Amino acid sequence: MKTAKQTALSVSRTTGRMTSAARILPSFLIMGAQRCGTTSMYRALAQHPLLYKPVLRKGVHYFDTDYWRGLQWYRAHFPLKVGTALLTRRFGGLPQAFESSPYYLFHPLAAERIAADLPGVKLIVLVRDPVERACSAHAHELARGFETEESFERALELEEERVAGAEELLRTGPHAVHHAHRHLAYLARGRYADQLERLEPLFGRERIMVIDSHRFFAEPEPVYDRLLRFLGVARFGYPGFSRHNWRPRPKQLPDSLRRELMDGFEEHDRRLVRWLGGEPSWRR
Repeated sequence: MKTAKQTALSVSRTTGRMTSAARILPSFLIMGAQRCGTTSMYRALAQHPLLYKPVLRKGVHYFDTDYWRGLQWYRAHFPLKVGTALLTRRFGGLPQAFESSPYYLFHPLAAERIAADLPGVKLIVLVRDPVERACSAHAHELARGFETEESFERALELEEERVAGAEELLRTGPHAVHHAHRHLAYLARGRYADQLERLEPLFGRERIMVIDSHRFFAEPEPVYDRLLRFLGVARFGYPGFSRHNWRPRPKQLPDSLRRELMDGFEEHDRRLVRWLGGEPSWRR
């Protein structure tokens, strides 16, 4: 038997599909990386009067796990166009819809699908210390029940075996899913430069903004200002900035393991310099 929440979601999706042609498609996406502050950024942007979040949930996950459902299903998640003229007159700009699905950055086909279905879309990518990101992801997936290995060190040892063949499988069709690729790729998801370089030929450098999340949390106002300029919307005061989905690390990493992991990420971090306009904060 469906819960009240499930029934409400079902009714909302049905209504959304019936009115999909009258709904706004996103003009920008927060597409990752996982555990890098995407929820905090999403909630800050959602407070802007011209930026519309999805009706049902933060991440729609259409371009990664639900692409088989079709564009009409995707449209159903966004607000109606009704009232946009009034907002344009009031705030002097066009309303923009957006969503935040951190798996988009890592999924091997998501970028191609986005480029095909959302021409002109802009992309926001947040990055952080990849070792800290991996630790946070492990704690997160363990708490959610997607990870069964309590030892972070052992989970890292298992990663290569767990994700072997995942990209080939995911490329077989829109119904393909791979549990370990989505939930257990702790080191691979921190190789940000590889993922950004996959985006560049499809979208161009000028339509991708990469943000060092450490700087965003330390000084959110200048990062927010730069982001609004990138999106082409005016600022109407600052939102309430806060940290969401923060999860404490269960224990301190041994120094030797941290050094080993940082050495492994060194070349990838160096390739981030041109995206960030300087050295990543965690390398200073």
